[in-house]
Amino acid sequence: MIRRTFVQLALAGTMLVAAAPAAIAEPAKQGIVIQVSDGDTKTWNQALNVVKNIQAEYGKDKVDIELVVFGNGSGLLKFDSPLANRIDDTLASGASVSMCENTMKGQKLSKADMHPKVGYVKAGIIEIVEKSKQGWTVVRP
Repeated sequence: MIRRTFVQLALAGTMLVAAAPAAIAEPAKQGIVIQVSDGDTKTWNQALNVVKNIQAEYGKDKVDIELVVFGNGSGLLKFDSPLANRIDDTLASGASVSMCENTMKGQKLSKADMHPKVGYVKAGIIEIVEKSKQGWTVVRP
């Protein structure tokens, strides 16, 4: 009886030790969602700077960043935005940029009015809430 218990414990310990390297080998990427919902270009610039700073600190390949724009922030993603070139740079860096379709509907905007490379989510606030539930950090500059 004692011998069987010892063998079972030894076998269980061996299995745990064998599985441990796989569990710690590749940590999950940190997810960060950045909310832009006001019409101030200073806030827009700050949000884009935050993306750049996070990627510089953590490394672009170690963090997932999504910039979610809704409400009064919609001007940031319009095709004629004064920051359109910075949106291009942000997208090229690997971050995703999403516009709220509910905001677009409310402001009578079409995809033709928006930056041609951005993505879309049905509801910006719901995107943020869902990312938060998944463990993403929410930042609002």
